[in-house]
Amino acid sequence: MPTSKSNKKYIFLVNPISGTSAKTGLGEQVLKVANSHGVTAIILPTVAGGDYRFVEQKIIEEGFTEVIICGGDGTVNQVVNSIRHLPVNFGIIPFGSGNGLAFSARIPKSTPKALELAFTGKARYVDAFMVNDSFACMLCGLGFDAKVAHDFANQPGRGLLTYTQQTLKNFFSAKPYHFEMVANDHIIQTDAFFISVANSNQFGNKFTIAPKASLNDGLLDIVVVPKMNKAILPFAIIQQISGGKLTGTKDDNYQSIQYFQASRIQIRNRDDAPLHIDGEPRETMETLNIKIIPRCFQLIQPMTD
Repeated sequence: MPTSKSNKKYIFLVNPISGTSAKTGLGEQVLKVANSHGVTAIILPTVAGGDYRFVEQKIIEEGFTEVIICGGDGTVNQVVNSIRHLPVNFGIIPFGSGNGLAFSARIPKSTPKALELAFTGKARYVDAFMVNDSFACMLCGLGFDAKVAHDFANQPGRGLLTYTQQTLKNFFSAKPYHFEMVANDHIIQTDAFFISVANSNQFGNKFTIAPKASLNDGLLDIVVVPKMNKAILPFAIIQQISGGKLTGTKDDNYQSIQYFQASRIQIRNRDDAPLHIDGEPRETMETLNIKIIPRCFQLIQPMTD
């Protein structure tokens, strides 16, 4: 990877419809900051269908070294998956509804600060994972949270308020689903409201479900929220958010939140629980084979550890 600032060339990919923040003038901001750092930068649009061959061609033919994604987790997923085979560093200007990967990497929400970081931060390897043939940067979920993601995607408005409304609406109608899992040589059967498989400690909007998760430890963090009385469910989740301890896997039925790590996990989704990957609704699968990809791509992050 190039380290000299004079050798760096930036592509900024701007998603014009992600999140709730207006992007008017973003191109001018980008070029102004790039000029102040004495580097080349161009602005290109993101593509709803995820076809980034035109970006790949630019990188190969013109020697661009940094790809900065101005959008949310879904856009980051598409861009990284498309060109992660190339020797480039990725950065994020968070403009999405959740921004889970950006916040996990301590990238500021403030656009001016995130822009400055794109030019001054340090690229570090981060993990990703595969869900069967689908790429995931940070998180996938089955059950309640995926149902919220599906409903959220169909709303005319985006943002935290809309997401909160959909969460509350689905909470009262939430039902458990039956899952069978194989992880760390254990077979686990459970009826659960949802299962989260995370590489990042963020759901989005700084909502932490897997507090021990690291972007570069070579492990997946799995959180299983089993069937329980809904009167105590919010308190159990709050306890998990505030610093849930790793419990390890076990092979019997359980009634408390389980939180464990593994490099791979197989989940049999017997009841066709809804699925999301990086916050985007996906067609559900009966069997999910999930495997970590260690040191998958380089992400620009703050210099200090």
